[in-house]
Amino acid sequence: MSKSLYITTTETRSGKSAVALGVMQLLLRDVQKVAFFRPVMTIDPNDGKDYYTRLMLSFFKLDMPVGDTYAFTMNEAREMMNAGRQADFLDAILAKYKRLEEEYDFVLCLGTDFLSQETSFEFDINADIAANLGTPVMIIINAQNKPAEQVLGTAQLTVEAYVDKGVSVLATVLNRVSPQHLDGLADRLRGCVAPHGCALAYALPEEPALGRPTMADVRNWLDARVIWGGEGLKAQVDEFLVAAMQVQHFMEYLSQGCLVITPGDRADVILSTLASRLSDGYPDAAGILLTGGIKPDESVMRALAGWPGVPIAVLLTRGHTYKTLHILHDLYGRIEPDDDNKLASALGVFEKYVNEDELRRELVAATTTKVTPRMFEYSLIQMARQDRKRIVLPEGDSERILRAADIILRRGIADVVLLGDAAHVRSRASQLGLNLEAAVVEPIERNPRFGDYVETYFELRQHKGVTEERAHDALLDRNYFGAMMVHKGDADGMVSGSISTTAATIRPAFEFIKTRPGVSVVSSVFLMCLKDRVLVYGDCAVNPDPDARQLAEIAISSAATAAVFGIEPRVAMLSYSTGTSGHGAQVDKVVEATRLAHELAPDLLLEGPIQYDAAIDPEVARTKLPDSRVAGRATVFIFPDLNTGNNTYKAVQRSAGAVAIGPVLQGLNKPVNDLSRGCTVTDIVNTVAITAIQAQVQARNPVR
Repeated sequence: MSKSLYITTTETRSGKSAVALGVMQLLLRDVQKVAFFRPVMTIDPNDGKDYYTRLMLSFFKLDMPVGDTYAFTMNEAREMMNAGRQADFLDAILAKYKRLEEEYDFVLCLGTDFLSQETSFEFDINADIAANLGTPVMIIINAQNKPAEQVLGTAQLTVEAYVDKGVSVLATVLNRVSPQHLDGLADRLRGCVAPHGCALAYALPEEPALGRPTMADVRNWLDARVIWGGEGLKAQVDEFLVAAMQVQHFMEYLSQGCLVITPGDRADVILSTLASRLSDGYPDAAGILLTGGIKPDESVMRALAGWPGVPIAVLLTRGHTYKTLHILHDLYGRIEPDDDNKLASALGVFEKYVNEDELRRELVAATTTKVTPRMFEYSLIQMARQDRKRIVLPEGDSERILRAADIILRRGIADVVLLGDAAHVRSRASQLGLNLEAAVVEPIERNPRFGDYVETYFELRQHKGVTEERAHDALLDRNYFGAMMVHKGDADGMVSGSISTTAATIRPAFEFIKTRPGVSVVSSVFLMCLKDRVLVYGDCAVNPDPDARQLAEIAISSAATAAVFGIEPRVAMLSYSTGTSGHGAQVDKVVEATRLAHELAPDLLLEGPIQYDAAIDPEVARTKLPDSRVAGRATVFIFPDLNTGNNTYKAVQRSAGAVAIGPVLQGLNKPVNDLSRGCTVTDIVNTVAITAIQAQVQARNPVR
């Protein structure tokens, strides 16, 4: 086991950014402080920065000064080698690496980019640096469009060369493998490299979406100007289409994701391409690139400004059409830190084809007891992936829901059911550049299950005065329909609320999913991800003023929820008084709730009444409750009422910079969870993962 890893390759465009992302995410699951280090970096002429450093620092929010992330630029390295200063070069890298090693728990190093023609020069640099640092190496072999025998031979020779230089090779990765060569290739690779001490070997398939450029890449590559539709810069470009013929012929060549390239004075091509985005009869172009530095006529610009359709980026470049096409020939896509689709695809491939448990055992010398927000979010996704559940998302026409669904499917977190008109949902997804082919899209009123759902709802609620007509109208509501899917077993859980109120989301669950046996109250918790731990706050969203019995049940349910997500439950029943120091109706309620909770769950570590400072601060706890097994170490905080709980979680969220995941509903027979109307795409992904995990637990412990 090691506290560092050096990722290197043998040629350019090996897909090392995707592998580095996967390794870093794996590390952050167990290691609190991870440094990213490039001994030799490449300066991007467009922004003066190193692409990989920008990607890793930004996406993983690593708190590192950029100056600490590298030792030399490639030009500086070449100058030192040419001057015969190899020893000085290696010593300077080692000194910088050692400073990082002292400050951080793990150092992830990334080798050079092999952008020059002198591949042997860069190979030697990487091998010498790794040997000098004493760090194990992960070697990535670019297998794109290469036969299996060739890449296996390359892998074996590369491993042998590193071993001959005294470098320990931890893992070998064949990346961008053609799907027809993938089967059994990892085992064959292991047989080639194991005799040289490399125990880990993986084969990752080509993921075409990762290599495709976006409209933003086109803009940057050509130094083009966005003249309209900046919101469409994330659209992926699948191919280039030069529009030189008349419109009636050009339209026949439109293909999904094409970049239409045409001189800026071709108003007919511009307007017809825009019009095609509004028609189901034509594929969706990714964008328009205008050449010759010719800005469209004012009348066309006015039409663009008033166009109500989906944003499609229109770029303007100075070069003529042929020159522009020639430059674009060398364009390739990169994974940008704000490109959710590519990030999800890259991580999804890594998680599927790399044995992460095996790699973790070799990488992580000792796990930390501290848990960062990213560690916790990563663990949620990993838990959900273990047994994929079917989650229904009623708000199928919401952009945030669609973007989240794309990520959920790419990461393999859950199977997704979207409610809505299939043609509209899929058209909307296409316009947003999303891949939702694996999602199931269900209509409501025309659904073959609709009649059965109406009858079921009528039977369940007729004692409350619900007529068949009212049952029919109720099931037209997407939240009622989604909740009925869960009730009938057609979905394992439901997540809604991004454009619905909390009441509209959870009311159907209260009506017919109902509470689990032994539970009389549905409640909620927030999973509060602080910088170094995860706490559970309940109830902060549902019950305004629970009585003592309800408060006891909320405590027990919250402890069970904490355990589901790997948090050891130590429950603090909060009050403005600790122990017997105070009196009053509010304190008495907490005293009685604590007694009932002990009675209902005698083995649960629980303390109350207790003040928040005594519950979380060991120093205060030693003064106020020195013999308590909970005080100073609480992980589950039960607030006496909604006013206290809701304000406290928001105060901690804003003041301490905590990530608040929730509310997570608990106590229901089957999982239904509510989203905030201000939720982000990440919030939706996390909530779906939580819902899937709850469904897994309930499947293992079915209602009797």
